[in-house]
Amino acid sequence: MRNTWEFYSTEKIVFGNGAVQHLDSILTRLKAKNVLLVTDPGIKNAGIADRVTNILRDAGYQTAVFDKAVPEPPIETALECWEFAKTQMQTDAVIGLGGGSSIDLAKVVALLMAHGGHPLDYYGENLVPGPIAPLVAIPTTAGTGSEVTSVAVLTDVANNLKIGISDNYLRPAVALLDPELTVGLPPYVTACSGIDALSHAVEAYTAKRFSYIQAEGSILFQGSIPISDALALEAIELIARNLPLAVLQGSNLEARSNMLLGSLMAGMAFSNAGTAAAHALAYPIGGLVKSPHGEVTGLLLPYVMDFNKEVEQKKMARIALAFGVNPAGASERELAAEAPKAVLRLLETVGLPTRLSQIGITADQIPEIAEKALTISRLVRNNPRVPTQQSFEELLRKAL
Repeated sequence: MRNTWEFYSTEKIVFGNGAVQHLDSILTRLKAKNVLLVTDPGIKNAGIADRVTNILRDAGYQTAVFDKAVPEPPIETALECWEFAKTQMQTDAVIGLGGGSSIDLAKVVALLMAHGGHPLDYYGENLVPGPIAPLVAIPTTAGTGSEVTSVAVLTDVANNLKIGISDNYLRPAVALLDPELTVGLPPYVTACSGIDALSHAVEAYTAKRFSYIQAEGSILFQGSIPISDALALEAIELIARNLPLAVLQGSNLEARSNMLLGSLMAGMAFSNAGTAAAHALAYPIGGLVKSPHGEVTGLLLPYVMDFNKEVEQKKMARIALAFGVNPAGASERELAAEAPKAVLRLLETVGLPTRLSQIGITADQIPEIAEKALTISRLVRNNPRVPTQQSFEELLRKAL
């Protein structure tokens, strides 16, 4: 039984409309003059990267721009970015601008700037030897929460594997969140990102209590702790009430702001508590289909919630209340049963699939998916109900 828990987060968070204008004061505090901006072609083409570089230029910074980030970036892209950084003037700070992939790429480059080597040298948990180069994360999506998390994910193309570098040293020095930068996000991307954030929040909130996590030594995903519970529940309510507006009325800045705040809180929660079965099952499914990670985890989420509801009845009832579900005279057990249904309705409202068959999964693939998911121990051990091969297969068949 584990007796203590810890809570980590980004050192500084700057949040609000026009927050990007604070970039100069942030970099001054970091004593930076020469900056590497890591972003992607979409952000560049949308003019968002130019908006940031103009602020930097006007403030007198020397800025090099690497705009080749792609979803789930390959190791080779990280090495290319690192080589690019070495050809520039002495870089004092890195800015990750974009979705989770751009920020993850910036994390890896900041790691290599500080410690050298190869990304694979740091694959796993707690293998980063010390602080990384100063990193400012500016998210343009409300989804991954990467601006405050301890994880960077790359793709090992040669072995067709996603690799995760997980260490509290990877958390950015500053998370700079400006809701105005998310207004141009297309509806489908908004939906996938938002449901990803909801999955983070729900799985962090309903994770097995920290004291019952069966693992030795220092672990990043500790299970449910009081601070992550509070953050996750608030994130669930923010996302449940604002995702439909953000998707269906994308110019609604208040909804966009609430989504970005919900994603931030979910990131703070899950990067300490961890995620669980929905994410464990999503990894092998992600290798079989082209659907975005958020779409897959969101699809699985209500079925995993239904699977877990008997052992997390009180928390599931609170999730139903956060969604605004409160039938007169309903018992806690009845409320708990409503929580997965509320998530299914949300998926339908924002136009995302609710069945695995809709994204191309077939019945014959279920045993292999279940088997592979069970091997992801850092996520499976977090699930409040202990899964088996048979129970995972039953869950997946319900989702088919």
